[in-house]
Amino acid sequence: MLRFLVRRILSAIVILFLLSMVTYLLFFGVPRDPALLMCGKTCNPTAIANIHHVLGLDKSIPEQYGIFLHNLVLGSNQFDQGPCPAPCFGYSYHTNDLVWQTLLDRLPTTVSLTLGGAFFFLLIGLGTGLAAAWKRGTLIDKTATAGAMVLSSMQIYFLGPLALAVLVYQTHWFDKPAYNNFTDDPVSWFGGLIIPWVVLSTIFAAQYTRMARSSMIEQLQEEHVRTARAKGMSRRYVFFRYAGRGSLIPIVTIFGIDLGALLGGAIITEVTFSLPGLGQLAVQSVFFSDLPLLLGVMLFSASMILLFNIIVDAAYAFIDPRIRLA
Repeated sequence: MLRFLVRRILSAIVILFLLSMVTYLLFFGVPRDPALLMCGKTCNPTAIANIHHVLGLDKSIPEQYGIFLHNLVLGSNQFDQGPCPAPCFGYSYHTNDLVWQTLLDRLPTTVSLTLGGAFFFLLIGLGTGLAAAWKRGTLIDKTATAGAMVLSSMQIYFLGPLALAVLVYQTHWFDKPAYNNFTDDPVSWFGGLIIPWVVLSTIFAAQYTRMARSSMIEQLQEEHVRTARAKGMSRRYVFFRYAGRGSLIPIVTIFGIDLGALLGGAIITEVTFSLPGLGQLAVQSVFFSDLPLLLGVMLFSASMILLFNIIVDAAYAFIDPRIRLA
């Protein structure tokens, strides 16, 4: 297990290095100068040159990238705004705030959105999928399968505005979605995120319903499950103890990917509901050509995805003893 984890962590570091390099090249390949956005109405060639010098944009791309890697690992005291401790992504071009601190400030919104949505779509999706597999061929199974197929074709950018229009602006059943600190007011925290959770769970629960059903039905055909039934074990015991455990492998795989991606920033959801999370921050970094902020969001999001992929792979050995990690 230790050897497996070390190998996966090293490969994740290489992936993050390549991702940062590609992001740098793509940023400078776009014909948009961030100095023009910062210069204001009194912009002139001298002012642009000064901004380039302050931001380090007057250096070659390899030199800038080398400085970024050095600062990321060791930190830096060379910024005019003040020291930048590691991990140092620098200061935002747009707000002059530390990028790492900005990420930490936005993280609670994304974490709240992700964990709440994951709880609901797992509860609904797995529950419905298992019920459909248990009642295979009945009206319950057909209804769950048809509903999952319909909902899986929906998109957040359609359901989000629709939920706002119906539940907030027409019926006034809910307040407009907003993030409130959980420690300050748990009730407002829950009320402000309930609609985004419902929309997220509607989209994802459909996928998990179909996956749980098909995985459970496949496991019920396995030889060890049929053997357990032949030995006289009850249907309920075999369903949950034998088939249920094996059916978790594909579900855990997809859940790890989904959770990592959502923790990296649910861009469409956060923009749709104006939630100040990492997803909304990613959009702002692109709009303002904010390279430090863009690199921070990209690398943080990629780190979450890679981290949860490693956790999922390590969890396989605990779910199914037949799996060995080399």
